[in-house]
Amino acid sequence: MTDPLPFPGHLTIDLGALARNWQAANEASGAATASAVVKADGYGLGVVPVVEALYLAGCRTFFVALASEGLAVRKALPDADIYILNGTMKDTASAMVEADLVPVLNDLTQISLWKGCCDAAGRSLPAALMLDTGMSRLGLDADQVSTAGSNPEVLGNLSLKLVMSHLACADDAASDMNAQQRASFDTLRAKLPDAPASLANSAGIFLGPDYHYDLTRPGICLYGASPFAAAPAPFDPVIGATAEIIQVRDVKSGDTIGYGATYRASRAMRIATIAAGYADGIFRTAGNSAMAAINGTLVPYVGRVSMDLIALDITALDSASVKAGDVVELLGSTVSVDDLAQATGTIGYEVLTSLGSRYERRYITG
Repeated sequence: MTDPLPFPGHLTIDLGALARNWQAANEASGAATASAVVKADGYGLGVVPVVEALYLAGCRTFFVALASEGLAVRKALPDADIYILNGTMKDTASAMVEADLVPVLNDLTQISLWKGCCDAAGRSLPAALMLDTGMSRLGLDADQVSTAGSNPEVLGNLSLKLVMSHLACADDAASDMNAQQRASFDTLRAKLPDAPASLANSAGIFLGPDYHYDLTRPGICLYGASPFAAAPAPFDPVIGATAEIIQVRDVKSGDTIGYGATYRASRAMRIATIAAGYADGIFRTAGNSAMAAINGTLVPYVGRVSMDLIALDITALDSASVKAGDVVELLGSTVSVDDLAQATGTIGYEVLTSLGSRYERRYITG
């Protein structure tokens, strides 16, 4: 059998930077303890190496969205606290009990279902409650909180490990919504049995101690992207992505580049075509707007991004310095996750979780 063919693109994931970012978030959390949000396969970087690195750094509490994600984390970390943000469903409840996963219960129906699991197990099972303080997405509303708080039979023998909510506008520290949600959170949780509390996400940590409570939930900041709407990330970059140049060619003034002929050369140009595209998480909207880097020099995307190919304008570079087989930085020290997100009209979360499967992944502990 022949050896596997090499990948034209590479992802380098710096687990050392990831660990430092968690430690920085934990320190910024003051008297609270930082957990880690590792849903969506560790924000696209590979959940098992991510949680193993975070555990070694000191993290003991993890949040995922789905029960299946929780099972993957449990296999890697037998003694961690693992919360399932989407709660429990009938078809996942038994597996969650067996794996000692903690559902974040989002309404009275989920509470009733988990109480049934307690009865079937013959013991109290841990759970968290999500309170809706303004997102109107998931969580018990004010009426449901009143019902649960005034009638002990509603919660029954659940072991309430955490009461939590989620900030809608923490990325904008000036938003009035932040204080409104915090006040609502305090009002609602006062109606429930005493339990540790959690409100702050990555950006929420930096709103100050009033938002920290007992447990913070950093996510995007761990992976080196900015949690703020209009400020750079004060964290170490974690991800690097590269692709190879397939061809270098000259184009004449008036020539068009790419699908739809959206770019027309206004002068003689040199174009490098690289082996990456929207199948690799480089969005189609990056065409004619994003930048890559060659040896630390920024070069613009020209024409539309296609499934497998991107054209770059390398006219400004020395003609002898760029050739087929050379490596181009898509993400890294010159082009950040947030740079690509801004150029494509999205957020760093989407960039990270969209990176495709056609990269060869390399984990380092720098």
